[in-house]
Amino acid sequence: MGFLKNRVAILSFGFIALIALLAIFAPWITHYSYEEQNILERLQGPSLQHWMGTDTLGRDLFSRIIYGARMSLAVGIITTLAALVIGTCVGALAGYRGGWVDDLLMRFVDMIYIFPSVLLAILVMIFLGRGFTGILVALSITAWVTQARLVRGQMIQIRELPYIEAARAVGVSPLRLITRHILPNLIGTIIVSMTIQIPTQIMSESFLSFIGLGLQPPYSSWGTLAQEGFRAMQSYPHLILFPGSVLFVTLLAFHFVGEGLQT
Repeated sequence: MGFLKNRVAILSFGFIALIALLAIFAPWITHYSYEEQNILERLQGPSLQHWMGTDTLGRDLFSRIIYGARMSLAVGIITTLAALVIGTCVGALAGYRGGWVDDLLMRFVDMIYIFPSVLLAILVMIFLGRGFTGILVALSITAWVTQARLVRGQMIQIRELPYIEAARAVGVSPLRLITRHILPNLIGTIIVSMTIQIPTQIMSESFLSFIGLGLQPPYSSWGTLAQEGFRAMQSYPHLILFPGSVLFVTLLAFHFVGEGLQT
């Protein structure tokens, strides 16, 4: 109920939904292909024909931002879901079993956690190669540890509750106990965590793309567009202003939605 009373959170959710719909229906919304080049119209400013101008190859910037949303949101959502599955399984097992299982799993989690996530992602991408698949694997590997620590902490608290002890006493199997009685109580925490993880992964992908380890042409994300715009920002500021603004507002919107869910 607190979320529904938070106008900023509602507006932020609406903005995210709008961006998602634009990305899904991009072929029917945009008038130009994201890879269609027109050298004669290169580096034009915003106009009625090209709402956000054109880039160095004459491609419509609005179309590339909309198609870029597909990639950026896909990376954020897919890597967050992968982290959710892996982290929840590891954290639930560690928190429920305790003892040497908890010690072993959490030491492994700590080893990955203390390693700089961006550096680890770069090393993984160097091994797997640049591209969409490499980004997904690299960010998924670095994202699940936070989820595992969060779920483990919640699991330790919940497993001592009276109704859990009662279910254990009547012979409910550990798997059924975790999936039917414990995890449903973590849904709220998991949803809030996702609103934090998705923008974090979008930002991580944008950074990797900005330093040249992201998607390869002709595909684009908001990070690759920012990289392209940065090179010519002094003479043609619209090249970085529009993709940078969309990225910033989207990340801010996820932040406000997460705050609204916690109230």
